Amino acid sequence: MEILDDHGNPVQNVPVQQQPAEQTPVVSVGEWMLVMLILAIPLVNIVMLFVWAFGGGVNKTKANYCKASLIWIAIAIAMWIIFFSSIMGMMAGLKALGR
Repeated sequence: MEILDDHGNPVQNVPVQQQPAEQTPVVSVGEWMLVMLILAIPLVNIVMLFVWAFGGGVNKTKANYCKASLIWIAIAIAMWIIFFSSIMGMMAGLKALGR
């Protein structure tokens, strides 16, 4: 069975050429070393993670790395709060039992 268009002509399946993927420049080894050096400095690392993650004009690879790092930091803080809260709760419970 042949498929026809609105004018009664047979529809031909013509392959559509895909658009090439957006090519971003590769981050060099030297640039990664500089990133790691900056991220080793306390407080500066947090500020620079936000700047590189959400600032404009940053290589997409570096921006994604910084976003992933910020997500891991948020997970670590949440886990630390949960752990600290449960330890404090256990200590309060033990103190209440000792009375």
